[in-house]
Amino acid sequence: MGFSPWALPAVGIVVVAVAGEFGAGYAWLALGALVVGGSGLLGWGLLRELRTDSVTSMGSRIRPIALGVIRRQHELLVFEGRDDVKNETYYRPLGGGVEFGEHSRDALEREFREELDADIEVGPLLGVLENVYTWRGNPGHEIAFLYEATFVDQSRYEHEEMKILDDPATARWVAVDDFMRGSKILYPNGLTGLLSSEQ
Repeated sequence: MGFSPWALPAVGIVVVAVAGEFGAGYAWLALGALVVGGSGLLGWGLLRELRTDSVTSMGSRIRPIALGVIRRQHELLVFEGRDDVKNETYYRPLGGGVEFGEHSRDALEREFREELDADIEVGPLLGVLENVYTWRGNPGHEIAFLYEATFVDQSRYEHEEMKILDDPATARWVAVDDFMRGSKILYPNGLTGLLSSEQ
């Protein structure tokens, strides 16, 4: 969207014509209307172009996430999700997106405070997994940082289920063997390879 060199002479002709017909006071009014109208048109054009680009880039964005692997003996704390398009029930450790400028460890601590109002101690990094998937028919692409983690408050391990505060889902303990045998689906793909029911 370029700037026309004929725009200024055209504005001048309109202002002079209004001044000759109605007086100087109306000329200023006409000039103001032209400037505001032109700015609005320019702004609309720019926003229209930006909106098209932003929608395209949002659809192809890679999302970094941090997930906490919290164990209770041979069980793993996960939330249960449902994809009706695939007719699939799946499980995933708790956690969420890493914000710009935020370390993945800090993101994991923040997510547990937001999701369970719980403090955790983040342990060693188990691994980093790339997860390219579809969910409810929409494509997704994540880079997942998987950390061992433990609850600071030991009484958390006594709860069989924990309501996730910012989501309708519920966190629960599921036997790691269920994922190893394939009777339950664990995401992200490749996480079962990082786990062992003996740990």
